[in-house]
Amino acid sequence: MGLPAASDAVGSGEAGFEWFREMLSARVMPVMLETSDVAGFRAGITDLDLGVVQLTAVSCSPVLSRRTSTDVRRGDPEHVQVALIAQGRLVIAQRRNESLVAGGLVVTDTSRPSRASRTGGMIHTVGLRIPRQDLALNADRVDGLLARNLAADTGSGGVLADFLKTLLAHGPHCRPEERRALGAVALDLATAFLAQQLGDPGQAPAEARAQETLRRIHRFIENNLDDPDLSPQVIADRHNVSLRHLHALFADEPLTVSARIRNRRLERARTDLASAEMRGQPVQAIAVRWGFSSATGFSRAFREAYGVTPTEHRAVSLAAPQHAEHINPALHAHHRARSRPRFSAGDGTTE
Repeated sequence: MGLPAASDAVGSGEAGFEWFREMLSARVMPVMLETSDVAGFRAGITDLDLGVVQLTAVSCSPVLSRRTSTDVRRGDPEHVQVALIAQGRLVIAQRRNESLVAGGLVVTDTSRPSRASRTGGMIHTVGLRIPRQDLALNADRVDGLLARNLAADTGSGGVLADFLKTLLAHGPHCRPEERRALGAVALDLATAFLAQQLGDPGQAPAEARAQETLRRIHRFIENNLDDPDLSPQVIADRHNVSLRHLHALFADEPLTVSARIRNRRLERARTDLASAEMRGQPVQAIAVRWGFSSATGFSRAFREAYGVTPTEHRAVSLAAPQHAEHINPALHAHHRARSRPRFSAGDGTTE
């Protein structure tokens, strides 16, 4: 289960200990740290932005960490954390549970006080930080899993553990859109793993399951905007729901399914048109890149959403860094305000 240290930032000695304490508080959450060997202390941290979730790998010398109620009040990202203890030993206590974890997985909640002692030489952990609102499981039931030693060498735990290590090794070399897609996979694997620990995944409340399905659909849309065949029927088929049920899931959303697809495509195209790196790409090529089969239809939809044509938006955006803000910042700010999207909700209204 050993995992090589992989860090984008490292520190050692007394200065390294202070750096490590500051990094943990800034990147993860406020904690209090103690070590018996400040002079020999070594540590490293790697962060990987995966969109809906974050991956954080930590390597450090033996250390004691405490997160008190005061620390929670100082800063709480409201995350459920699932960490693989890939090397070393972790004695973790939270709520009414306390466990020794070595080579296993452990779940913690940033909104609750906790205590952890890292022993056994250098310890390497790979943790997935999941916003609580994106975890479609009953929070009270997940509480029962906190600070328990969960197997990482069999079943869904083994799959999740291997995936976390693979993400750490190869994720930094992936493009941003690839990392977002991998983040969605990581969330699904973590949810499946936790649901398995809780018993029958079908016991999750119907509302929570519906919200998770909706989040999956949003991620599916984001990952397939470049497919000109993307449609409500395709989405329904891929998620094993009826077209009627799909529209019901979006009933309380600000946009219908079709409007969501169209407007996310327009936003992606708008970003590309404003990019200096895409300067050499014709407007029509960018439209095709984001699933628009008709140049005329794209131009009309773009103007309806932003009040300018794609060509006008590109010209102003590419000229702005060199001229507009330098000459008249107020005028440029006024243009940005006018260019905010006026998206159709799909029912003849705009938002």
